[in-house]
Amino acid sequence: MMRPAAPSDLGAIMALERASFPTDAWSETMMREELASTHAHYVVMEEAGRVVGYGGVRAARGLPDADIQTLALDPQVRGRGQGRALLRALVGHARDSGAKKVFLEVRADNSVAHSLYVSEGFGELGRRPRYYQPDGVDAIVMALDLRTWAPQGEAAPTPAEGGRGPREGASG
Repeated sequence: MMRPAAPSDLGAIMALERASFPTDAWSETMMREELASTHAHYVVMEEAGRVVGYGGVRAARGLPDADIQTLALDPQVRGRGQGRALLRALVGHARDSGAKKVFLEVRADNSVAHSLYVSEGFGELGRRPRYYQPDGVDAIVMALDLRTWAPQGEAAPTPAEGGRGPREGASG
């Protein structure tokens, strides 16, 4: 079950954060501030009453860009579609907030996450060398155009609904 994250989820979120990002986890203070931000939307995934995943997006209503801040799953539940469900919920929230594009960074050594993002339509924009410290791992910067995005099984928007047709320009 997916639901909005609550302040009472902080302990479970931090346990997943530390397990998923052992060398560059956010601090508890940073995560608490994210959960409280009016521009951030965080969700948790629960199984049997236990938080097994979380994700967050910054999407201020009316602004054209949104940023996926983080997404993590308990290793025991990976590979069963929960990461994809979390990602789609975050992207959907960004779209519903009026964003036209969603950006994210992924560690260059995280091929599983990278493959998920590509399969959902994200494209690579570039790299940030040695972005993740202390490991010195590059960040791959990716973006998704929400004007043409539709989760698998749904029709993409038509030009009249705000999407672009196949002959229209790719800018902006």
